Amino acid sequence: MLFGVAVEIWVIAGLSVLATLFLMSMLARLYRKAGPHEALVVYGFRGTRVVKGHGTIIFPMIETCRDLSLELMSFDVAPEQDLYTKQGVAVTVEAVAQIKVKSDTESILTASEQFLTKTDDERQGLIRLVMEGHLRGIIGQLTVEEIVKQPEMVGDRMRSTCAADMNKMGLEVISFTIKEVKDKNEYITNMGKPDVARIRRDADVATAEAERDTAIKRALAQRESAVAKAQADQERVAAETLSLAKQAEAQRDLDIKKAQFLEVTKRQQAQADKAYDIQTNIMQQQVIAEQVKVQQIEKEQQVKVQEAEIARREKELIATVLKQAEIERQRIETLAAAERQRLMVEAEGRASSIRAQGEAEAEIIFKKGEAEAKAMNVKAEAYQEYNQAAVVDKLITGMPEVVKALASPLANVDRITVVSTGNGDAAGLSKVTGDLAKMAAQVPALFETLTGMNVSELLGKVRQIGDGAPKPPKPPSTDISPRN
Repeated sequence: MLFGVAVEIWVIAGLSVLATLFLMSMLARLYRKAGPHEALVVYGFRGTRVVKGHGTIIFPMIETCRDLSLELMSFDVAPEQDLYTKQGVAVTVEAVAQIKVKSDTESILTASEQFLTKTDDERQGLIRLVMEGHLRGIIGQLTVEEIVKQPEMVGDRMRSTCAADMNKMGLEVISFTIKEVKDKNEYITNMGKPDVARIRRDADVATAEAERDTAIKRALAQRESAVAKAQADQERVAAETLSLAKQAEAQRDLDIKKAQFLEVTKRQQAQADKAYDIQTNIMQQQVIAEQVKVQQIEKEQQVKVQEAEIARREKELIATVLKQAEIERQRIETLAAAERQRLMVEAEGRASSIRAQGEAEAEIIFKKGEAEAKAMNVKAEAYQEYNQAAVVDKLITGMPEVVKALASPLANVDRITVVSTGNGDAAGLSKVTGDLAKMAAQVPALFETLTGMNVSELLGKVRQIGDGAPKPPKPPSTDISPRN
């Protein structure tokens, strides 16, 4: 029971806390605050009111609020079209304007009527159109010189001129500043040229005067400096002259003393040199005498050495040359006797050899002749027994020699070039064949030269041998025909 009561108490407490938190959150959402830079315009069930610097509760569904900025608005005022001055000069003006909503309640309400539902760009566009219109009117009342030289006056006129229209919109002009004024005809540029020329002229004059004064002062200073320098040079020259005179006197005295000292020194040096020369001559005479003695002794010794050398050379010649010549003579005589004996033996041997060789050659010639005679007899007997076949065989066997003899001149020919001159049969290839036919006609004579036999007689003997040769017997009949 107690546990249930405690639970209910805790539930009730929790619900109370939740309800309180919900109410506080709802109140926090309904409570709107306005900072120092803005104003809340509340309208609805309780009418229109302005809240600035504190907060208020906005009841939902019956009231609504909007923020209106009280901050400074800065934007450029630069009409796109040219503005014409009082003189009719077209200029382009660029300015900067700072405008804000006034802080009093009436102005805030007026501004809320004009701009509460518009964006910042739309609001600045409306204000810029108003400012550009007033700027055009003010520029038309002023000259170019006034606009350029008195920009503050233009700003003051803009603020005073725009004040009435700005008040109607709940606004105020804090500042209006001219940034730049330009023109297309260089009026502004030329406007300052007279002043520039005057200022430049004044500057040139002042510069010339300053240079003149400087030149005068410089000339005076140079003159004074030149005078002082001339005086200083005179004093310096006088001092240098006096110094040079004293230096010349001192140098003269010094040169005199040097000359005296040099005279004494040279006299003493001459005496010393003379004594030295005398003593030197005496010493040279003694040295020459000693050298003469030494040379005499050297010559005597050289004579003795030469005599000993002559004796030695005589003995050496006797021991070497004469004995060697005697030995050489004996050797040559021995060699000559041996060579004479050798030549005699060789001559006797050569004579016996030649005699034996001659006898052998004679024997060979005799035997060769006897053999050739026998061969010729045999050959003659063989010719007597030749038949037609042997003669033909002889002819055929000798043909290679004939052909070789005919072809030997042609063996040295590398190539034959035939040139035809058009002279009939005696030209070109016919000439070659004719020469070959002539060569063939010389074969019998050539054959007789090579074989030693007359071809016509040989052929006659062949015909006679053929007629008188026995006829071979006829072979037996081989008739194998059938008999009846």
